[in-house]
Amino acid sequence: MNFEFSEQQNQIRDSIRKLCSRFDDQFWLDRDNDGEFPEEFCSALAKDGWLGICMPEDVGGSGLGIAEAAVMVQTISESGAANGGVSSIAIPLFGVNPIAVYGSEEQKQRMLPPVMRREDIPCFAVTEPNTGLDTTRLTTQAVLKGDRYIVNGQKVWTSTAQVANKIMLIARTKPEAETKRPIDGLTLFYTDLDRSTCEITRIDKMGRKCVDSNSVFIDGLEIPVEDRIGEEGKGFRYLLHGLNPERILIAAGLVGLGRAALQRATQYAKDRVVFDRPIGQNQSVAHPLAESWVELEAANLMVFRAAAAYDNGEDCGAYANAAKYFAAEATFKACQRAVMTHGGMGYAKEYHVERYLRECMIHRLAPISPQLILCFIAEKVLGLPKSY
Repeated sequence: MNFEFSEQQNQIRDSIRKLCSRFDDQFWLDRDNDGEFPEEFCSALAKDGWLGICMPEDVGGSGLGIAEAAVMVQTISESGAANGGVSSIAIPLFGVNPIAVYGSEEQKQRMLPPVMRREDIPCFAVTEPNTGLDTTRLTTQAVLKGDRYIVNGQKVWTSTAQVANKIMLIARTKPEAETKRPIDGLTLFYTDLDRSTCEITRIDKMGRKCVDSNSVFIDGLEIPVEDRIGEEGKGFRYLLHGLNPERILIAAGLVGLGRAALQRATQYAKDRVVFDRPIGQNQSVAHPLAESWVELEAANLMVFRAAAAYDNGEDCGAYANAAKYFAAEATFKACQRAVMTHGGMGYAKEYHVERYLRECMIHRLAPISPQLILCFIAEKVLGLPKSY
């Protein structure tokens, strides 16, 4: 069992570090203040081919695994870009994965290369205001009329819709009452984001200000049949296929964020002198930071254990969910401790750790809550009765 990165993975880490060095702490602090989407950063990654790291080679991607993508995401986050940097490229990186897996050959060639080249910018519309995590109960409707579907409904927490020209959308093509199970009747689409039929409203939120989240009201969006991904009624199953790699990459980014916070806290504890001694000499400061190092390293092992299982074609659901859970908890503690280590200065934006604390919160909550992960582990791993 080898715990070291391969030569290729080390090269990926070094190359991404070099690219990220062009986007320093001030760049990300400015984006956190002004909310401007970091398109310059995304375009730099696209120019060097990084948005296709785990896309098939036959559509112009690199054809590498989730482990390599995890190295990239973790390095971006650890550079100080944090969740803002990772989330800005998350949908191009793995959100369009259902197209690569279930799309027709024509769709793959038509849809994926422009995303990797940053000519198309997709947003991802799944969550609805009244369904939350119960995705099977979605009510947005897509009705087939001739060669087009007409879509009406509402989505919420749709990321990057302010800058997108494409939308990945799941909608109900058969009423729930006419299906055997709620997951039936949901269909996946990837199409043009027609702003004349979509009212997009930005949500003001706690963190990750530079990557917009939105409410989307859809009134008569027309989607050509050729923009339907796979078979009608199987869209939810297609989304499920992408959940494990999503969990793994989120966890990898969280570990990078926790490390960035820990590094800043450690340096401050060395430099800050109170009562004629560095505060890091006090065990009440040193021990929590040491504990966070242990927890982040453990979370990192779980991330790459899950990535290896996925890339080897193994059932990785338990590992992927556990990695997301543990990385989120460890990173929250590391970011909180980083703020506390800085004392009053931790409350000041110029030290960055308050931004890290705000940005780590979203992936403690979403795209799946820690409670639902524990329900999954209890049922699928421990064999306990389903609780919901």
